[in-house]
Amino acid sequence: MDNAGSTDNTDKHQRTAANLLPLVGGAANVTSVANCISRLRLGIADPSLVRDADIRAHDAVLGVVEDDTYQIVLGPGAVAKVATAFGRLVDEAREAAAPAGGPGGAAAGPAGGSGSGALTGEAARLKAEQRRRNATPGKLLLRRIANIFVPLIPALIACGIIAGITGVLTNVATGYGLTGLAAFLPLLSAISAGFMSLIAVFVGVNAAKEFGGTPIVGGAVAAIIVYPGVADVPFTLFGQDLAPNQGGVLGAMGAAVLAAYLERWATRWAPESIAMLIVPTFAVLVAGLVTLLVLMSVAGFVAEGVGVAADRLLGSAGVFAGFVLAGLFLPLVMLGLHQALIPIHTTLIEQSGYTMLLPILAMAGAGQVGAALAVYLRLKHNAAMRRTIRSALPAGLLGVGEPLIYGVSLPLGRPFITACVGGAFGGAVVGLLTQLGYTTGSTAIGPSGWALFPLTNGEQGIGFAIAVYAAGLLSGYIAGFVATYYFGFSAAMLTELNAPPGGAGDAPAAGAAPAAAGTPPAAAAP
Repeated sequence: MDNAGSTDNTDKHQRTAANLLPLVGGAANVTSVANCISRLRLGIADPSLVRDADIRAHDAVLGVVEDDTYQIVLGPGAVAKVATAFGRLVDEAREAAAPAGGPGGAAAGPAGGSGSGALTGEAARLKAEQRRRNATPGKLLLRRIANIFVPLIPALIACGIIAGITGVLTNVATGYGLTGLAAFLPLLSAISAGFMSLIAVFVGVNAAKEFGGTPIVGGAVAAIIVYPGVADVPFTLFGQDLAPNQGGVLGAMGAAVLAAYLERWATRWAPESIAMLIVPTFAVLVAGLVTLLVLMSVAGFVAEGVGVAADRLLGSAGVFAGFVLAGLFLPLVMLGLHQALIPIHTTLIEQSGYTMLLPILAMAGAGQVGAALAVYLRLKHNAAMRRTIRSALPAGLLGVGEPLIYGVSLPLGRPFITACVGGAFGGAVVGLLTQLGYTTGSTAIGPSGWALFPLTNGEQGIGFAIAVYAAGLLSGYIAGFVATYYFGFSAAMLTELNAPPGGAGDAPAAGAAPAAAGTPPAAAAP
């Protein structure tokens, strides 16, 4: 067979998808299939049909997160392939079941045998209660904000990397007088800058879609912000003359959301025969006027305040700010509150070309890696946990921390806290160097860990930015390792989790970590 290795991997991902489908209640129980960097995100019709413990025990599953969707942590690389195979299986099952006129047999089976009705009913009640707690207005708003910006991350990463390469080549061309290379650089600059010059339009499209409006209408009102002709509008607010891109993504988001609400309101009263003419015209006109007269000035004022606050915070209290921000970032991720930082990062990138907050927050992942290495050494006889760490550590080094969080530190408890301590020290080092004038920032949002190196930049250039970021990572690794090795385990935990091979407690110890991972801690359910 040609390409045997590639075929084997494909077969493995297909088998994983085929194994997981009946465990979530079959195709009839799946309402949506999507994935992010490391999670398979499934919409579930009836949560009581999901065999949660069996999913967590699957060899390919690194953890499970239950939020507005059922999220199975599979790790980077694998998740996209499993999601593709999973979606194909769902479609095939639905097509096969359609002629029969029924929901398909797969959905009915997982509920269990006789006498399971009370148990599944209780499970459904608990899951519904959890969803109700998660559906607070604040969390719903944060999810919507994330849904606006997360689809833009691949383009931000690509353009950020190209911008970083352009910066390096510019230094080389200038330093060595390479005129041929210098003539080529404008091409790269155009490729990297084109998306950022119109990011407000893409934000407007996604914001309108998320808030129930027509995406292209949202893009139309957001395009006003980047239109060069706004400089000719004779209007000022807060002493600011209008300028192209004033307010940036914040203004674009506000304009598109306003247009979406105007559309929905106008649809209720517009005659159907002329709704196609009246509704979008009304929405674009009114939202456009409000954008020009109010939103651009207000959003510009807020955006400028964000930039000034970040500069002053890191410039005068960098050590303290770095320690607190990096130390609290992992809990913020678990609670979903980190999503509120996405528009802040994007605003900072618009203003200065990079966000200084992201490298500091990325130190949380460094503490997690250091903690995982300490767990690996402390649990010498826990084969299951060490196997999990070996599989999840490469992803952690590249900035995808979920496999280590949900498969290692969070189930163990104390190592999660010591990982946060390690991240805090890494953030303090980056904050200290920033306070001393050696800045580092990221030209895109999304990556962290080693994957962030190609995206770093700062006031002193790429070389200094890389050095500062590397110093923070190394500090986070060391602090996370030391804190976890010496303070991450009690004597009782080591006895339980690290029983010698062949001893009476060997079987429970080897399975202790997966068992703990299979029992979702309260912190993992925001």
